[in-house]
Amino acid sequence: MALVRNGNQSNIKEANTESNAAFDKIYSPGNKCEHEGIYQCVGCGKEVTVAGGKTLPPQNHHQHNSAQGAIRWHLFVYAQ
Repeated sequence: MALVRNGNQSNIKEANTESNAAFDKIYSPGNKCEHEGIYQCVGCGKEVTVAGGKTLPPQNHHQHNSAQGAIRWHLFVYAQ
């Protein structure tokens, strides 16, 4: 989970996921990211920071067991 420094909570805005499809899109390892921010693995919760237009980590970045399924990423924190 992403954390912010104490006292900065007033600077965080929550997106309306119904109107912002960026948070719903699922990416495969090595895919190019459309948005800069923190991406979270759907299966295990691992987080990575990716600059806009760059690619997500490759398949061998981390391993999953069979219960976690394939490595898939979604945008967790959108950086403006």
